[in-house]
Amino acid sequence: MSRAVLSLGSNLGDRLGHLRGAVDAVRPWLVAVSGVYETKPWGVEDQPDFLNAVCVVDDPARDHWAWLRTGQAAERAAGRVREQRWGPRTLDVDIVTVDGVSSADPELLLPHPGTPDRASVLVPWLEIEPAAVLPGHGPLAGLLALRPESDRLGVVRRPELSLG
Repeated sequence: MSRAVLSLGSNLGDRLGHLRGAVDAVRPWLVAVSGVYETKPWGVEDQPDFLNAVCVVDDPARDHWAWLRTGQAAERAAGRVREQRWGPRTLDVDIVTVDGVSSADPELLLPHPGTPDRASVLVPWLEIEPAAVLPGHGPLAGLLALRPESDRLGVVRRPELSLG
């Protein structure tokens, strides 16, 4: 079994359409998808706000590298151009974790190193897996509790938007 958690983000163009395209790319393996959240940018702050979501996927035939290639294909389909680290993007698909696999390969660090510090990942993931644990870091609820209140409150659920 290859169960993965993917974090999705978009802040350029048709943000919701790009997230929907990413979900459609993994729909055959989709276990759960969070609601859509709006967040301020992280890293480079002088850019448009993001729409974010998290999905859980499962396919016994895929390993962590296959999930990376699937995410990259979705990014290419959305016209992603990598010009600036943490800069604006049509679509960002991060592989957060895959079956507890650890990877120090610079192309695919697992679990994703930014996850414990990003309420934009923790909040939507907790929505669909309230008891989730980030390998090597512990329960998501505890990680989120460690984030400043401003981080937690900055992840705003947009109930009028749907990826289902």
